[in-house]
Amino acid sequence: MLKIMLVNSVFGTGSTGKIVEDLFDRYVEYGYDACFAYGRKCNINKKKELYGYRIGNEGSFYCHAVKSRIFDMHGLASTHATKNFIKYIRSFNPDVIHLHNIHGYYLNYKVLFEYLNSTSIKLIWTLHDAWTITGHCAYFGMCEKWKTMCRNCSHIRSYPASLFFDKSKMQFIQKKELFTKNSNMQLVSPSNWLAGIIRQSYLKEQPVTVINNGINLENFKPTDNHTFDNIVDRSKRILLGVASPFSERKGFSDFLKLAQIIDKERYQIVLVGVSDEQIQKLPDGVIGIKRTDNQSQLAELYSMAYAFLNFTYEDNFPTVNIEALACGTPVICYKTGGATEMLDEKNSIILERGEYYNVPYLIEKVAMLKLNTEQDIVNIEKKYSAKAMSNKYIELIERLYTKE
Repeated sequence: MLKIMLVNSVFGTGSTGKIVEDLFDRYVEYGYDACFAYGRKCNINKKKELYGYRIGNEGSFYCHAVKSRIFDMHGLASTHATKNFIKYIRSFNPDVIHLHNIHGYYLNYKVLFEYLNSTSIKLIWTLHDAWTITGHCAYFGMCEKWKTMCRNCSHIRSYPASLFFDKSKMQFIQKKELFTKNSNMQLVSPSNWLAGIIRQSYLKEQPVTVINNGINLENFKPTDNHTFDNIVDRSKRILLGVASPFSERKGFSDFLKLAQIIDKERYQIVLVGVSDEQIQKLPDGVIGIKRTDNQSQLAELYSMAYAFLNFTYEDNFPTVNIEALACGTPVICYKTGGATEMLDEKNSIILERGEYYNVPYLIEKVAMLKLNTEQDIVNIEKKYSAKAMSNKYIELIERLYTKE
């Protein structure tokens, strides 16, 4: 029986946490001996806790965050927690480790990869952003220093933010040295866009394949519940935005600007994933709902929306677009990274970044988009369901790691 360990910053919560949980469930169903390790948050039932291992604790997490904020040492703290995790790896003795986000204030990548590079353990590493190939950033905007040498980082205040020091050159050199030495590693990108970026980076010699992120179609489907009737005016056309967290990178300011020019008598903007502080700043005509991991409630919000708006400025392969489509809701999305790879003219309107001001003129075209036909559902099941995603990973594992 093949033994597989999944590793991510979170499990069962957030976009990557849900993806990792879906993969764990499918690996177990397929017959693998699977476990998972996480660093920050875990939202699961008691039965699954038996298969989980937390890397570090609240104390090590906050110490790591402080070292990141002050010294730009993200990924180079949590030494003791990482050494303990390596002991757990040895005790489980996996054939394959499936890495996801190893950033997030919980792992020391130097300690981890010095160990992994000395073993014969096979690695699959799914890159959900660009952190692996830069000296600092998870998303680098228009910067191209990552192609040659990161230094004097212009995004030093972006996640993982550093307030005083810039160690991007040192981090770049160290990541390159560690991540290019492993001959047992298979990279996976959820989008063609990021795969293209990887092939221009120092990881260009590593094999990379594209496996799109998937969603749980048992939860994301047209839903006619009324959980939010007390806060959402369903007599108006709902323009929905969902992000976690709802940062500037996710277009928070653009939604506020749109609220100033949209017809408030006909439309209501609803934002899911906003903080208490952001809710206090919302103008009239904008309803704020704090983040929720309840997928049934999210499906209800998608289903009641007239259109789903994704004003993301930097993104890889956002599952929120697929979730909206699965609930029968058209998407209006900025052309960003791999954000539009799952969209076409039949189900969406694509805008250039920053063109929120065109929404009032294009919104009527949404009524002409046809969604949720039988063929649409079949296409989503084949391409973007959690089962389709998991099966592709299993095919990859069987092809690469179980053949003689």
